[in-house]
Amino acid sequence: MKPVLIVRTGRAPEVISERHGDFPRWFQLGLRLRTPRLQVVDVERGDALPDPEDVSGVILTGSASMVTERLPWSERTAGWIRDAMDIDLPMLGVCYGHQLMSHALGGRVDYLPGGREMGTVPLTTHGHAASDTLGGALPAVFHAHTTHEQSVLELPRGAVTLAHSVRDPHHLVRYGKHAISTQFHPEFSAEVMRAYIRRKHDVLASEGTPPAGLLDAVVATPHATALLRGFVRTHILAAREASAA
Repeated sequence: MKPVLIVRTGRAPEVISERHGDFPRWFQLGLRLRTPRLQVVDVERGDALPDPEDVSGVILTGSASMVTERLPWSERTAGWIRDAMDIDLPMLGVCYGHQLMSHALGGRVDYLPGGREMGTVPLTTHGHAASDTLGGALPAVFHAHTTHEQSVLELPRGAVTLAHSVRDPHHLVRYGKHAISTQFHPEFSAEVMRAYIRRKHDVLASEGTPPAGLLDAVVATPHATALLRGFVRTHILAAREASAA
């Protein structure tokens, strides 16, 4: 099997990564893939991306950068995403990766009206999610961890929203047969979510959002986490079996 590519677009804050690890490790645990089956490319640090034909699937991580900055490494990755879409490569974007996929495919990304969305939030699935390859496993309402200031404000042509929060209408988006993205973080554990909230304690307080309330609302997110393994099963493995048939 060709490796699954983790496209690293950023890293967790040092105060968090020292204790809890970082994006590649969290995704590895959620995907349940052993290290030899994973390849990490750090595009933020200048690593070159492989030919999309040489990988079996790709995960695009979160980042502290903003898609609207249109940084050179980010725009190069956007071009690679378009190439990957041309061959129906299984692709899952998360947070920054979610926004970058939409931007690459013609959507509009900018700051979320009303300010940052942070903490464990309830998401509501749309009725048509029941027939989606991945979204069909989700209940009508499920919890997910989130921390973002920017968001997808307008979807690319042909993209479909599968789930939304009260604040953000595009938390789970389908772009094509094997391409999907989440604004929320399926790779976060409850403890990692709490660590992010604690790190932003003073900022949240200054914005009028009591951190204590966000901490109290943190719960486990089994349905969100299960999307990672579901992506492997229903997209990466399914695409491999179809190509071998």
